[in-house]
Amino acid sequence: MALLAAYVVPHPPLIVPAVGRGQEAAIADTIAAYREVARRVAAHRPDLIVITSPHAPLYRDGFFIADTPEETGSLAAFGQPGERVTTRTDLPFAEDVAARLHRRSIPSAGAPASMADIDHATFVPLHFLEETIDLGSVAVVRMGLSGLSEADHRFLGRAIAEAARALGRRCVLVASGDMSHKLKEDGPYGFAPEGPEFDRTVTGLFARGDLEGLFGLDAALCDGAAECGLRSFQIMAGALEAAGEPFSSELLSYEGPFGVGYAVAAFEIEDAPESTEEETASEIVRKEDRAKSATRVSVEDAAWPPRAGDDPIVTLARASVESIVGRGTVLPLPADTPEELTGRRAGAFVSLHEHGQLRGCIGTIAPVRKSLAEEVIRNGVAAATEDPRFAPVRPEELPFLEYSVDVLGESEPVDNLEELDPARYGVIVTRGHRRGLLLPDLEGVDTVFDQIAIAKQKAGIRPDEQVHLERFEVVRHTAGGEPRRS
Repeated sequence: MALLAAYVVPHPPLIVPAVGRGQEAAIADTIAAYREVARRVAAHRPDLIVITSPHAPLYRDGFFIADTPEETGSLAAFGQPGERVTTRTDLPFAEDVAARLHRRSIPSAGAPASMADIDHATFVPLHFLEETIDLGSVAVVRMGLSGLSEADHRFLGRAIAEAARALGRRCVLVASGDMSHKLKEDGPYGFAPEGPEFDRTVTGLFARGDLEGLFGLDAALCDGAAECGLRSFQIMAGALEAAGEPFSSELLSYEGPFGVGYAVAAFEIEDAPESTEEETASEIVRKEDRAKSATRVSVEDAAWPPRAGDDPIVTLARASVESIVGRGTVLPLPADTPEELTGRRAGAFVSLHEHGQLRGCIGTIAPVRKSLAEEVIRNGVAAATEDPRFAPVRPEELPFLEYSVDVLGESEPVDNLEELDPARYGVIVTRGHRRGLLLPDLEGVDTVFDQIAIAKQKAGIRPDEQVHLERFEVVRHTAGGEPRRS
């Protein structure tokens, strides 16, 4: 036995009806394709499902591989703690993969206590697989991505396929990953031309089965697109390569109505052992009448309206985060929001800190919504749930969050470096379609050269490339943003 098939799937939490509350209807093709994947997985009768996840623990110099007998998780971070799942880990398989990595001097590790729960990029595939498979009878091994090279991600895929063959596992690989996050101006990350270009390129590779094309893509294209799935797909490509058998490829669906690309693709190994119709039927467990509770998490204090002395814009950011994390709903614009927030437009960044450490920061360089108030509400949601550097904020973290909001002034071109001051001005660097921004007055950014270098890095611009410079001033709002508990 060995690798039987591999599938590419996205992981938007709103595809789960308890979270989407009707919004999932906008991605009906994705849901239909997901269910087709679940049907195919059940037909393969796997005893092991490996899921590679961009939101599992992410290590700079090694890979996360699940190392506990069981893993549990829920969608509590999205206001639905009743949506839960528990999986059984195939520890001998996980140890075999880790040993193959170590022989190549690639480290691996389990999850720290703070990230031990199943992440949402793993939970969403399991939500659909649970419709056709009894997860109690199939092992699941969760693996993460890393800051290592494309070649190392490819090798992890090879190690997965080789371990499955060596241990006689009937293995299916699920590569969880969203495509570009920059498809629409009103999306959570705005629009960049690299977004649609990246998605066209990668979905074309899926359709043709040209998985070698997933390696060596232009770094500026990938960075500009703000994708989160490429390394997961590269692991999958390595696994299919190591399987050593021809495979068919099929792009089952692609959609992006919310500004993020969702692709579903199937790669079936042609010589994989088939199951009989009777065996397949006995494995499929339909759960059409599942009724899961949608228990709401209460927030200890109402964040709105602002208390005396609190800055309304900071209070609005807090209310937005507590609504999406604590109740699973986007905060409606309060009727008594001050005119100073509803009557102007501006770019704004919402920053969250926990115990002195950055916990999320998302913003817009220029306004994309009708008012500054709406800008802050949407960026609060994104900072808490969509910053690709962090897991979504959990309800139990809310009392410990510290909030600040940076409102950006109009940018102006800079003719020479003497016009910059990292303590006073933020900087925007632009080269072609690539654009990077860095806020002012950041700890550890003491010189103009540091500021420009970091902004270039964020935009995928090489240090030696010439850029167009702009500066802007920021008004930082912090009053009332202190944690409820220390």
